[in-house]
Amino acid sequence: MPARAVVLLSGGLDSATALAVAREEGYECFALSFDYGQRHARELDSAKQVAASLGAARHLTLRLDLRAIGGSALTDDIAVPKGRSHEAMATGIPPTYVPARNTIFLSHALAWAETLGSQDIFIGVNALDYSGYPDCRPEFIDSFEKTVNLATKAGFEGARLKVRTPLISLTKAGIIRLGAKLGVDFSLTSSCYEPTPTGLACGHCDSCLLRAQGFAEAGVPDPTRYA
Repeated sequence: MPARAVVLLSGGLDSATALAVAREEGYECFALSFDYGQRHARELDSAKQVAASLGAARHLTLRLDLRAIGGSALTDDIAVPKGRSHEAMATGIPPTYVPARNTIFLSHALAWAETLGSQDIFIGVNALDYSGYPDCRPEFIDSFEKTVNLATKAGFEGARLKVRTPLISLTKAGIIRLGAKLGVDFSLTSSCYEPTPTGLACGHCDSCLLRAQGFAEAGVPDPTRYA
């Protein structure tokens, strides 16, 4: 019987590739998504399709009301930045940062992993081509993993849990090449922070720009449908 892994699945290309890596490594994959009040709920449809296409044993979507907390352009009435240069994206923390999001998501993944008897949690964070989020850094992941093993019954009993970050040191182009090699259907994924009501990508937010640049540098056709 294969080992089980919980994989955080947003519906974007990074998390889809992380799921493909977990599958390639032989895990029985349990995909976890969040309906947290984000303005780009189109990604939840993508997550459902990606989980099915990559053979997840189960896909669970939890509802959290982070809009009640606000503080982010993704959960509040704050403008999404558009047309920024790569240099600008690499400086400071943008308003699309959702307070404590990865801490919250990983905590729920941890709870499910304990229930499933899983010792591995996969998350598609990346510390190179990203929008400056502090909870995507290796230092955060290392710190969270230490906390995980102090705070859980599994950790206390010696079943050490591991937070796996297979994409942490890859460029966006590298992630796309890896995903393509592992059979990810990128046409199913959605990355835009402010898609149209019909799900078309805006083409101008940080996420769209990084995605488009990644496909161009990877030499892989970009299947994104832009407005």
